[in-house]
Amino acid sequence: MTKEQAKGAVQTTVLLFVFLTVLAGTLGPMQSAVNGQLGKHVGDGHLASVISFGTGLILMLIVVFTNRNWRSSYLALPGQMRRGVVPWPNFFAGICGSAVVLSEGISAGILGVATFQTSLISGMVISGILCDRLGVGVEHKEPLSLPRILGALMAIGATVLVVSPNFQAPHMIGLAVLPFVAGLLAGWQPAGNSTIGKVAGSMIVSVTWNFTVGFLILGSVYVIRLITGHAEFMLPDAWWMYLGGPLGLISIGLMALLVRKTGLLLLALASTAGQLIGSIVIDLAIPQLGGHVYTVTVLGALTALIASGIAMIPSKKPEVTA
Repeated sequence: MTKEQAKGAVQTTVLLFVFLTVLAGTLGPMQSAVNGQLGKHVGDGHLASVISFGTGLILMLIVVFTNRNWRSSYLALPGQMRRGVVPWPNFFAGICGSAVVLSEGISAGILGVATFQTSLISGMVISGILCDRLGVGVEHKEPLSLPRILGALMAIGATVLVVSPNFQAPHMIGLAVLPFVAGLLAGWQPAGNSTIGKVAGSMIVSVTWNFTVGFLILGSVYVIRLITGHAEFMLPDAWWMYLGGPLGLISIGLMALLVRKTGLLLLALASTAGQLIGSIVIDLAIPQLGGHVYTVTVLGALTALIASGIAMIPSKKPEVTA
């Protein structure tokens, strides 16, 4: 095989895995659609998030407790948190994930998957820029360059675009703020999970701990609501409404495998493209979900994707973190 043929084979392989990453990215909007409909069915977005996190946690505990090393690492985490092995906020990265799932249960079924995902991703873009600037979870601080500032402004613009059809309905704008705020929190979550993964020696253990924290937080607040008479417990009859948690786990697993072939930059861009394309396709293909796709919805999704790409441009002179 000549050098040109070998190079072509490598490029073809990369393109294939980029395509697979785009497909894997569509699992995000699928999860949002499921949790959104679950929230509408049970009439309580909070309960929907508890059910989603609960199913994911059960599956992860089954996986972790069948392996002696993973089980030991998982059970050791509470003690490591008390001893301050790493800064304690890292142990609560699961709160960020719970915020995303909670916002799905409350708003995705009303906003539509495309509007929800665009608002969520826009928040994550801004959060990623801020985390890079402050040196959170990265080896080098990234100064606020013109492209990054432009990316942040475009992310805000993307959110305004997708929400613009609802300017006459203040409650809809309020719902769109939920995924945006959740995205701001979720931008830091990978750093916290990565730190716990290093302490535990396994990202599988880290993900399980993430689900544990999220479920305990959401579940505790829900129990308080039940006791005080501000909630009613019910479970959905449709089996597919329990798939929110498993879809999230499959997405995490696929991304962990695909990143080895694509690298972080391509993975982030391709998965973001998959999320945005998938969300629009879902809203168009299943109008029964209640999501309306306007021209500004598509423009907003494209703007969010471009903003993600611009925000990933590294600065020329990164600052070393302390």
